[in-house]
Amino acid sequence: MKTKSKQKDNKFVVKNKEENQSITTYSSAYEGQSYDIMLHAWLGRFTCWLSPASLGMAAFDWLSHFLLSPAKQVNLVKSANESAARFALQMAANTGLAYCPNELVCIQHVQRDPRFKDTAWDIFPFNVYSQVFLMCEKWCNEATTGTKGVWKHHEDVLNFTVRQMLDMFSPSNNPFTNPEILSTTFEQGGVNFVNGFKNFIEDYYRSTFKLPPAGSEKFRVGEDVAITPGKVVYRNHLIELIQYEPKTKEVYAEPILFIPAWIMKYYILDLSKRNSLVRYLVNHGHTVFMISWKNPGSDDRNLGIEDYIHLGIMNSLKVIGDIIPDKKIHATGYCLGGTLLMIAAAAMAALGEDRLKTVTLFAAQVDFQDPGELSLYIDQSQVSYLEDIMWEKGYLDGNQMAWAFSMLRSNDLIWSRVIHDYFLGKRRPINDLMAWDHDTTRLPFRMHSQYLHSLFLNNDIIRGRYEVNKKRIALTDIKQPVFAVATLKDHVSPWRSVHKIELYTNTEVTFLLTNGGHNAGIISEPGHKGRSYQIKTRQLGEKHMSSDAWLDKAPKYEGSWWPAWQEWLVNHSSEKISVPNLGDPKKEHPILCDAPGTYVLEK
Repeated sequence: MKTKSKQKDNKFVVKNKEENQSITTYSSAYEGQSYDIMLHAWLGRFTCWLSPASLGMAAFDWLSHFLLSPAKQVNLVKSANESAARFALQMAANTGLAYCPNELVCIQHVQRDPRFKDTAWDIFPFNVYSQVFLMCEKWCNEATTGTKGVWKHHEDVLNFTVRQMLDMFSPSNNPFTNPEILSTTFEQGGVNFVNGFKNFIEDYYRSTFKLPPAGSEKFRVGEDVAITPGKVVYRNHLIELIQYEPKTKEVYAEPILFIPAWIMKYYILDLSKRNSLVRYLVNHGHTVFMISWKNPGSDDRNLGIEDYIHLGIMNSLKVIGDIIPDKKIHATGYCLGGTLLMIAAAAMAALGEDRLKTVTLFAAQVDFQDPGELSLYIDQSQVSYLEDIMWEKGYLDGNQMAWAFSMLRSNDLIWSRVIHDYFLGKRRPINDLMAWDHDTTRLPFRMHSQYLHSLFLNNDIIRGRYEVNKKRIALTDIKQPVFAVATLKDHVSPWRSVHKIELYTNTEVTFLLTNGGHNAGIISEPGHKGRSYQIKTRQLGEKHMSSDAWLDKAPKYEGSWWPAWQEWLVNHSSEKISVPNLGDPKKEHPILCDAPGTYVLEK
């Protein structure tokens, strides 16, 4: 069902003729390459969607420079000899033939590696297994880094690949060399392996038929998660716009619009009652709107970034303006949604449109020069390879992306699960955030290709080359106050990269750094144990502060950061008003259905 909407006042409308021409031009680049595309799509199934050419270039770059670096080779031999001497001394100490002080132990694994934190790893022969492995890991790290002349990206790729290969041989991942597994096996008489095999079969079945993981059925969308009451008040081919029911007699005049990333389902911001950010804001007197993105299929392959701007952000702003007229909007973008928001805000500023009251970014980057560990998967070879894989279906499957993220934290997300679920025969209880994380979405071919080329490879936004409606944008045109949230352990949007928002804007910026990761750090409700954050505002005209200086000077607070942001929103809001209606039938925005809508349920 589609709802018509008047667009005469929207300067961002794209003419259909121009859009069709751009699609034709984009698609013509793949004419005559069907055999290449078929080969890469087939090969990707066996290479975990990684380009063999990219890895080959990284290996050749390192090897060619390594062979021309005799000093590096001598230092590696010296390092291996020193480690062997320490190992020999420790082995002699284990047999009582010598004394080995702690400072001469090969590797202090108990302090540096959570894989070997159990005290059983200090006992012979398990200390031998762990020490040999950590010595090899340390030596391989020295060998693959620090060779002069090697491109930094190639060095990172090779080092990452070698680490992944070594992890397969870690004694912690072997049931015959892991003391915890052996102890459990003796205690249970091998029942743990029987239970582990049952877990493996269940996981294999669920993976084959693309079913959610065991335990996630307890978190049904619209019943157990995404349960804040609301109504879908607008729908087009790409989005549903949800307006949430107010919980107070009066509300702050300016509504909040959430723009989540379309690489995730929106309801991470509306999980259970205890940790729903939407519910928290509604209970504190805010009118909240949420964009729910469609989960694209093959027919949506030609949706591009500008479609997400026009059909997503701009149409939502217009609908909200119809429902709550003459009021500006607190726009909030999460991850890629925040990047899209900054692009749209800069484009609006260039046209003199003043619809936004403030801009808030959750773990969102505008500078992709240092995108963290994700850069391991991004170079020209890898992007071309990935485009061919996407071309087959017209989208990137969410499971492929989830696997890539898991590889970045293989010890935490892959091997620890193998040990716990399959070798120890246990099941970890799944929570709402984990269930949401497995509810993956797809990325349309055209959008994802533009995203990789324009943002990651070319970094067009901060280089002043990014265009909207064929006009270049500049982030310095944005004059609204900015609130930027980053998380300390973010492997998707590293906090130092997020902090660069201060470099590229000419407005008031409040930067907040909270502990946790890309998802768990944002979902940090009041009462959540172990939470803390730092916050500092750079007023307009103040000098820029480096990330290290900011870390030293920003005040630190215990607890959730949500109240600090809500207070900031209040300080940038005007007087309270009567509760607005849900939707506005008189302006062609009738209530279409109850939240969470229909798009979020698409698989």
